[in-house]
Amino acid sequence: MPTIEPHPTLSRILLLVRHFLVGLLVAVPSTFASARPAAAEEAAAIDRTPLAIEAVPAFPDLEWTGWQADTDGQPTPLRTILITHSGDGSGRLFVPEQQGRIHLFRPDSKATKVFLDLSDKVRYSDKENEEGLLGMAFHPRFAENGECFIHYTTKDAPHTMVLERYRVSKDDPDRVDPTSAEELLRVEHPYWNHKGGTICFGPDGHLYVAYGDGGKQNDLHSNGQNLQTLLGKVLRIDVDRRGEKTAYAIPDDNPFVGVMTENGGKPPRPSGVRREIWAYGLRNPWRMSFDRRTGQLWIADVGQDLWEEINLGQKGANYGWNLREGNQPYSPTSTSTGPGFSDPVWQYDHDVGKSITGGNVYRGKKLPELDGCYLYADYVSGRLWALTVDDATKRATANRPIPHDKEGLPVLSFGEDEAGEVYFTILSPDGRGIYTFRRKAQQALRAAR
Repeated sequence: MPTIEPHPTLSRILLLVRHFLVGLLVAVPSTFASARPAAAEEAAAIDRTPLAIEAVPAFPDLEWTGWQADTDGQPTPLRTILITHSGDGSGRLFVPEQQGRIHLFRPDSKATKVFLDLSDKVRYSDKENEEGLLGMAFHPRFAENGECFIHYTTKDAPHTMVLERYRVSKDDPDRVDPTSAEELLRVEHPYWNHKGGTICFGPDGHLYVAYGDGGKQNDLHSNGQNLQTLLGKVLRIDVDRRGEKTAYAIPDDNPFVGVMTENGGKPPRPSGVRREIWAYGLRNPWRMSFDRRTGQLWIADVGQDLWEEINLGQKGANYGWNLREGNQPYSPTSTSTGPGFSDPVWQYDHDVGKSITGGNVYRGKKLPELDGCYLYADYVSGRLWALTVDDATKRATANRPIPHDKEGLPVLSFGEDEAGEVYFTILSPDGRGIYTFRRKAQQALRAAR
């Protein structure tokens, strides 16, 4: 099977749509696939030649404070779920373990420091390994206010995600004050999988939060298309203000603010739509990130039976789940077209990989040949690619493999440092779980000449 369904010709109109689940009248930008078949020459034009880039361990000698490779005779792989920075010019890197401990180090460090340990609060089990500490983000003004945000599955309620704000200790900039915890949001899930969990600040200063459809399979509760639940959505909230009943405010320009519902011939009344929603129709968005140069949001969504997909974030977008998987109808709902559906910019089938791990757009300086490439992987196959999308047409022009010596091992996540260099993490039995990119030796020699 082909690895890509070429992006069809698009046309845009504005529709007033009655949402089939909640009876709402919603104005949405609509994207329709044209009736013409995908042209063979478009598929052939995709560049799939391997890059002269390789992935290599980034910090092979780093010691992880508090982590032991063996616990009571049982191996305990290091599950580094993210790598990020604080944006304050310090050059520090922050790496959370899925079990709840957050490490801090500088590139020349010999050992990590523990920035915050939430192991007593975070629920993680190897048998239910889509839970745990899943998201971390630093406030855009962290250098001024010392605020960071943590997103995790709590021990105090079953399958429940908690979003909390923390502040750095006044006495030690390398530690968080654990007593500063402030709960902002709590979202229950019916099952242990499909948590999503990424949190990241957009160029608008608002916090974006990703949730999966609630778990199990087939989206049994139809959460993806239900605008009255936060599951299967990307949220957008204002953490610098409070609402009347919430510890955050909802931006006035969120797409479903002010949505009304019919009222039996009487004036419309406020709907039950969750105004936090920014986009919907997602199954399990496993990693989303903003392009630091363009501000474009990239969302990787794990498929179920056939397709893994990459979406460009759009305000009010409906990515189709569980009516569609990728840009194809999903059985038993079998709906391939409909108002508001946004097609993925790229998708691949399960002959290629079975669980996408979303990454980052490269904006570093070490490898200018990667500039603008979206680096991503597959958790099951362990393969890596650099995807190039034309800014004007929003069509993919290249999807080039990147070799690495750990291919076949699960790629957990991606991240970037303050300079825009991109890293990825793997499930690591020896603590050498963070990788970065360099030119292959032969290519580097040529460049030096």
